[in-house]
Amino acid sequence: MLLHIVARGKIGRSAEAELVERYLKRIQWDTKVTELPDEGGTIPDPKMTPARTVVLDEGGKVMSSVKFANTLGRWRDDGVRETQFLIGAADGHSDEIKRNADLLFSFGPATWPHMMCRAMLAEQLFRATAILSGHPYHREGARS
Repeated sequence: MLLHIVARGKIGRSAEAELVERYLKRIQWDTKVTELPDEGGTIPDPKMTPARTVVLDEGGKVMSSVKFANTLGRWRDDGVRETQFLIGAADGHSDEIKRNADLLFSFGPATWPHMMCRAMLAEQLFRATAILSGHPYHREGARS
């Protein structure tokens, strides 16, 4: 399954860009990043392939890493070819985009800069694929 991050704004060369690249390189699944301008541009149509759309939104569902991984694994096992993860600009997403999402996903009630969300999402995608493959990266419940 292709994990496709569709993000508003240009990340450029930054610490966040380095984190995104670091985590995406570690993912064994296919990955892709599409950058759109803050306004306008065309979001790739998920109807062109069997796809799911995850919209990052502060009002979305908060999920544990394991539950998030299990959701992605279920979609993969159901034959989904692509999952798009939409990251909005400063003003978020339109009501239409949120209505059409398969999942509204949140990193919690705090407001996060959208460039940081991109890095956090890349890490969670790596963590989810690591969980699904049995890789020891995720140590739920481990204490130091």
